[in-house]
Amino acid sequence: MTGAAQGVQSRTTSRDEQAAAVLRTLELEAMLFGRQLEPALRHTSDHDRLDRSAYALLTRLQVQGPMSIGELSDAFSLDVSTVNRQAGAVLHAGLVERIPDPDGGMARKFRLTTEGRRRLDDERESNLRGLALVVGSWTTEDVDALATLMRRLNLEIEDRRGRRWPRP
Repeated sequence: MTGAAQGVQSRTTSRDEQAAAVLRTLELEAMLFGRQLEPALRHTSDHDRLDRSAYALLTRLQVQGPMSIGELSDAFSLDVSTVNRQAGAVLHAGLVERIPDPDGGMARKFRLTTEGRRRLDDERESNLRGLALVVGSWTTEDVDALATLMRRLNLEIEDRRGRRWPRP
């Protein structure tokens, strides 16, 4: 191998190693973010908190409207028994109700109750207060950059899975 070819190979290997190191850092930070976000947002106990699965399920129903167990299972890429258990918990808590399919289908659907909407709104407001505390010393531009990059990352993941989360 000539000196020039060795130099190109060395630069390529160095770039590959740098890219691998950046991905390792991203993977670690994503794991830590997922682990630390919920406790960081729970800065007060000003109301009964929703667990993560209830929050996601109620948010999906708020954005998309009534959904059946099968539709929720598809939306979350979870098996029907898992979604059935999660939906049963929020149904028992009075946060959703079962209704006939508004489009005339056979499957009954879940929709938010007034209490479910109120609890979801309370949870979201509490989360926003917690986030404001966490990024309180950041510039608006930095917060916007993080939000933009997180949206981009989520959209890439959703596209790879073939399922976009409906956004308002």
